[in-house]
Amino acid sequence: MIKASELREMSDEQLQLTLEDTREVLFRRRIQAQTERLDAPSELRKNRRLIARIKTIQRQRDMAAEAQSLAAQSLAAQSLAAPTVATPPLATPSLATQSTE
Repeated sequence: MIKASELREMSDEQLQLTLEDTREVLFRRRIQAQTERLDAPSELRKNRRLIARIKTIQRQRDMAAEAQSLAAQSLAAQSLAAPTVATPPLATPSLATQSTE
């Protein structure tokens, strides 16, 4: 069984190949479970969980890439926006300059 940390170290292509292989193995195990007795029925669960782990890591990578691209777009939009001119604060007369009558 492959650990999640090992899956995270794989490239996207390796993850996709592992996913396809695991799906194929799960398919064969399901057919085998229907036609004859399995030596290790727990293999079905292990394969389903491995598929879930791989899909989770792929989704995390997709979300991280999307967030990074949105941040880059936001930064680019801010740099292209018209510069704002700072306006000085309104002058309020100080108490010392006011005359008292």
